[in-house]
Parts: sequence; C-alpha cells; structure tokens
Amino acid sequence: MNDLSNYRKSYEKSELLETNVPEDPINLFNKWFHEIEDFGGTEEVNAMTVSTIGIDGFPKARVVLLKKFTEEGFIFYTNYNSEKGKAIAENAHICLSFFWHSMERQVIIKGIAQKVSEHVSDNYFQSRPDGSKLGAIVSNQSEVVPSRAYLEENLLQLEKDYDSIVIPRPKHWGGYLVVPVEVEFWQGRPNRLHDRIRYTSGEDYTWKIERLSP
Repeated sequence: MNDLSNYRKSYEKSELLETNVPEDPINLFNKWFHEIEDFGGTEEVNAMTVSTIGIDGFPKARVVLLKKFTEEGFIFYTNYNSEKGKAIAENAHICLSFFWHSMERQVIIKGIAQKVSEHVSDNYFQSRPDGSKLGAIVSNQSEVVPSRAYLEENLLQLEKDYDSIVIPRPKHWGGYLVVPVEVEFWQGRPNRLHDRIRYTSGEDYTWKIERLSP
C-alpha cells in the first residue's frame, strides 16, 4: 500500500483578494496566464483538462491544449467524432481546468461548448504543420485500431497522396468555443486557507464575484 498522507506542501507564493481582482474573469485569466509564462516552471501554460459527461453517463477528463482565449471564451480544437466530440454533441456543458503548480494556482471554468465557424477552423488548420494536418486526417480519434503499424502505414500513404498539394481540413475536425458561465480562481495559501474567488455570469452580462471557503 502506498500511503501518501505525508505528502504536504505549504503554499506561500501569492494571494488573491477581492480588492485586487477585475470585474471580468477573462481579464484576470489573461493576467494570470502571462504571469505564469513570465515566471516559468510550466512547459505548456496552455495545457488544460477538459471534462465532459460521456454518452455512457460517466464523466471523463483529458488534457487538451488551449489555442485561443478572447472576451467570448476559450477555444480548443479536436475531432468532432471523438469521444469528447460525441459527448459535447449530447451535452454541451463542460468544464475546463488549469493547474499551474509553479505559482500554486488553479482556474476552473464551467461553460457551454459550441462549434466555431468553419472559417475559423479552416484558418487554424492551415496554420498547423503538415504532419499535424495529416495526423488529424489519419486518426479516427477514440476508435479501436489493430496496431501502431496500421496508423503509420496509413500516414505514409497520406504523405504520398498529399505530396506538394494543399492539405484540406477534414469536416469532422475543428474548434470549440467554450463560453464561460462560472470561473473560479484558486490561489494556494498557508495552512490550507486557500483563496477561492468565483465569478458567476448574470443575465445582464455582468459578473457576480464571491469568495468561497477553502
């Protein structure tokens, strides 16, 4: 048995107070995101956990890369026919979460996922390296395959098929915009009295700001 009860750390790097947060959570997210970039210690600042409710009724979480965030919300790309894509088609309520251990911070975002326009997906797809484009085409994401060799052989064939020509975006691959309805910022503090500030979207497009008990 592995007893992890003695794995303890005192969080002392920063604080989060109601008096120093903006009215809009996207502004605070932007501030934190770039502070993590500047501080270092996190290889992929844009790595986030995407949690969905599967069509089998079970929640499932996986790490995906955030590709853009704006005042509207948060954008990531995937195969629409994947397990997560099918889950979103059935239930668009999803959760995004970031854990930035270097600054002892978490952000948890509840939101509604919606497909971005085909134009936006096309533009992002064409910005990717050719290898990534072909990988998106060759992979029937989440489907059972006979072997690694099967995938590699299909990729080699695609490389020949698309040699010296533009690689089109497959229609089953594209972006999701997650429009936030609730955003929680978590800052580690000593003695487990962590700071938790929650933004909740109101009907008048304003945000209610509340402190949560740790």
